[in-house]
Amino acid sequence: MKPAARPAQPRNAALAQIHIAKAQLMKAGLLDDDSYRDMLFAQARVRSAAELDHAGRARVLAHMTRLGAKLGHAGKPFAGKKRPLDRQAQLDKIEALLADAGRSWAYLTKAMVKRICGVDALEFCTTDHLGKLIAALTYDQQRRAKREAAARVLQNELEGATNGND
Repeated sequence: MKPAARPAQPRNAALAQIHIAKAQLMKAGLLDDDSYRDMLFAQARVRSAAELDHAGRARVLAHMTRLGAKLGHAGKPFAGKKRPLDRQAQLDKIEALLADAGRSWAYLTKAMVKRICGVDALEFCTTDHLGKLIAALTYDQQRRAKREAAARVLQNELEGATNGND
């Protein structure tokens, strides 16, 4: 029976890091394509990074780090994703959504906290729970906006029909 194969994602991530490190070292003038392939051969007895096994990838990355490659996040954390709000920012957002709806904190605590979060009071809500409350209040805000827009259209049609009959 064959052993279970390693998932491709860690392999691809390590290969990406190797290629990023290669580009950094080439830019710094510490490496060219021939010396890169010589280094691969010296470290892991291969001529291409695609041929590296798990241990070989680790050895090559360690060697490239010693040569001066900087591995890790180069950009912003959570790139492409919204940063999670801290608790106070979430509570401020909830307060703004409640004010926009003309509702009080009592509406939130009596109706939504128990039903959505499954806890007895807002104080017991985690940041994940607060995120769910924000999502529900945002959905409610969008639903109210659609309802108000439909009411305005209906009102305009009624006014047009009334003015047209004069």
